[in-house]
Amino acid sequence: MAESKKFPSELRFDPVSKDWVLVATGRARRPETFRTELRNGTKKQWEAAQKACPFDNLDTQERPTYALLRGKEVELPAGNMRVPIQWTTIALPNKYPAFAPQESFHTRLVGPYQAADGVGFHEVIVTKDHKKDIPQFSLSQTKELMDMYHARYVALQDAEFVNHISIFKNKGPKAGATVAHPHSQLIATPITDPDIVRSLEGSMRYFEQNQKCIHCVMLAWDLQDKKRIVYANDHFVVVCPFASRVAFEIRLYPSKHASYFENTNDAQRESLAEALLITMKKLFKGLKDPDYNYFLHTAPADGGNYDHYHWHWEILPKTSTWAGFELGTGIEISTIEPEKAAEFLRKQ
Repeated sequence: MAESKKFPSELRFDPVSKDWVLVATGRARRPETFRTELRNGTKKQWEAAQKACPFDNLDTQERPTYALLRGKEVELPAGNMRVPIQWTTIALPNKYPAFAPQESFHTRLVGPYQAADGVGFHEVIVTKDHKKDIPQFSLSQTKELMDMYHARYVALQDAEFVNHISIFKNKGPKAGATVAHPHSQLIATPITDPDIVRSLEGSMRYFEQNQKCIHCVMLAWDLQDKKRIVYANDHFVVVCPFASRVAFEIRLYPSKHASYFENTNDAQRESLAEALLITMKKLFKGLKDPDYNYFLHTAPADGGNYDHYHWHWEILPKTSTWAGFELGTGIEISTIEPEKAAEFLRKQ
């Protein structure tokens, strides 16, 4: 692969918290621009994003990596033609990536600190319609999106310097979206993110003590208790977690133990699509189209043994803003019991 002209970012390690952070060195802004953004707020930015869509003309974007048309793979054009004539879901490299492909990966010490190159892949996954999102999708459209996630995960999991792949969606300005057109993102990185590390460590501790998957134990209890179940089908269980971090937090788990999203088969992705579609419709109706983030938690792609882990999707509606207590302690104040949230969503 060719060297990119400039690193878009630098990973920096906090020796106290053991967390990695990403600094956008390649497209860093001047300090004074923050004053303007704080003064103007996000409302004007979001209004502008709704009018000027970067995906109206994909020829202005990077060359696509994969495309689907009603569930079938589309052959990408050769020569000067950059985008297939017909597509319904498409993946393309982010024009302003947080991580970029490189032929080498270097770490370095800066005094007592450790830094590393922002090597990896950053793709945008775009669905065709400018306004219709998952709550308005058919089952086949939702399944196509799950198939796209799976295809791009499998394509990148063995790439050099890739140890972890994150797939996520930011919907609305409160969730950090800067483009109104419905889209998701995939970022493949040389490090495993701190949230997954904590989840893996907790899962491993429980397994070593009990020889059981903690997620399977929680699911078994929730299915028996029924209070926090939102929906279930042949392959997936949708639940509001007992210790929900935010109001209406939702998780989608495979009902049978599975550690790796990439190992899902077609029937399982059909059930996943059904579970996600029904869940998003309930959120759309119940909370009147909220902003939200959703993301995949799956075992890393670093070749390690993570059979103790249980992969899943997490959905976090933006129902509040972190203030001093939350930021200072990391303890979220959720304003509704998950049992009541699940009961409300079941009725939608």
